[in-house]
Amino acid sequence: MPRTVTATAPVVGARRPETRETGYSAAAAPAAAERDTPALPDIPDPSSVDTATAKELSRVLFVRLRALEEGTADYSYVRNSLVELNLGLVRFAASQFSHRHEPMEDIIQVGTVGLIKAINRFDPDRDVEFLTYALPTITGEIKRYFRDSSWAVHVPRRLQELRLRLAKAHDTLEQELNRAPTTRELADHLGLPEQEVVDGRVAANGYTAGTLETPGTADSDEDSPLERRVGVVDERFEQVEAVAALKPLMARLSARDRRILGLRFVDELTQSEIGERIGVSQMQVSRLLASALANLRQGLAEED
Repeated sequence: MPRTVTATAPVVGARRPETRETGYSAAAAPAAAERDTPALPDIPDPSSVDTATAKELSRVLFVRLRALEEGTADYSYVRNSLVELNLGLVRFAASQFSHRHEPMEDIIQVGTVGLIKAINRFDPDRDVEFLTYALPTITGEIKRYFRDSSWAVHVPRRLQELRLRLAKAHDTLEQELNRAPTTRELADHLGLPEQEVVDGRVAANGYTAGTLETPGTADSDEDSPLERRVGVVDERFEQVEAVAALKPLMARLSARDRRILGLRFVDELTQSEIGERIGVSQMQVSRLLASALANLRQGLAEED
């Protein structure tokens, strides 16, 4: 069988009597006939094919694809040709998301994945144009990408979808009321509990994230980066709390125990030096320190 495709409408290739052939080399037909392989069109440059021709070629290629075994070279050739012929659908779908901050190349790559899925699932026997079937699949793949990958903080899908519903409801009610709607009004409009509306609004904060390197606003006296103006935990607060908790417990200790603790932890003397100061052995200082610290720990535990 010759490696030719006979179509009912003009396609890529030379004109022959009775038929119009779609982008193939007539000189290669005899050799192909000897091999008795399935007829496959040759498309040197799919990007140069016009829309009408791409549509007709796609129809022919889908018929051929069904007759080929998956995993073979011919199957890969036909499917790759379908992808290249219909990349215009991907570019069209991607253009609908040009307002997003994602690079257009990334969106086109995701849309191409959707195109491949549409090609794998399309049934040419159904009375449906491939364009009608593929475009929603491509668009859905891109939307799924934004839903799952573009959030700065991962939140459940339920809250992601609720964010979109809240945004639409907010715009609708704002036009009707000439003011921003309240939480109760949004809940009544959507038929949801107020707490769920609150959860949706909180989740919306995770869609984008700022940067600590953001400079001050134009009308602000402070133009240093945000990271220099954000409050931090001061470790000395813990010291203040510790001193406040220990002060009444220290008052309960004997004068000698307080002096030993002062010499050890304030003056930072060794146990031998403390013994020389108060006239006792190093072993006695060790026992006195252990006893005093045990009393303090017990007092802190009782307060907790």
